[in-house]
Amino acid sequence: LELVKDHFMRYGIKSVTMDDIARNLGISKKTLYQGIENKQDLLEKIFKQHITDEKEAISALQEQAGDAIEELVFIARYVIQLLRTMSPTLLYDLNKYYKKIYEMTERLHREHVYEVMKGNLERGIEQGLYRQEMNLDIIARLFTLSNLIIVDEHIFPFKEFSRESIYEEYIRYHIHAISSPKGIRLFEKYINQEK
Repeated sequence: LELVKDHFMRYGIKSVTMDDIARNLGISKKTLYQGIENKQDLLEKIFKQHITDEKEAISALQEQAGDAIEELVFIARYVIQLLRTMSPTLLYDLNKYYKKIYEMTERLHREHVYEVMKGNLERGIEQGLYRQEMNLDIIARLFTLSNLIIVDEHIFPFKEFSRESIYEEYIRYHIHAISSPKGIRLFEKYINQEK
């Protein structure tokens, strides 16, 4: 599935045919159809696995992070790397031609991002890195919604803005909005270490 997912991520969904997939896997189309019913079935399996992989990757990053700010920096790096490998047409194709899979993926992704963010906010408040007076539910929902906006070409045309630069700016904006002075100093320290 990983090879096929990479192909869809790089070229979008509409432009990749089942013949392309079979050829890239080095198998016949007949063999390919022994494991799946059709392109929709293949996409559903790929995107379910993608969500599972994303959850595992983010969980590992959370464990590595020494604090809530570092956790967000690690997650931002992960997301930026993902955005670099993702075709601008991927989500458009998925939404237009495979609406049910798009909605399932968005729902699972939204739920996961919300839980991760809410946990991060709780951790940051506990560590004195985030402002105490925030409504965690509202902030976690705003963050989740913003993640959907960032990949919407109608809001940020990809010819004018790279998705990576949008996400980097958003993370800076978000961290400055939620952090205590101590948290902002720590964030600046992490950013300076990267340079």
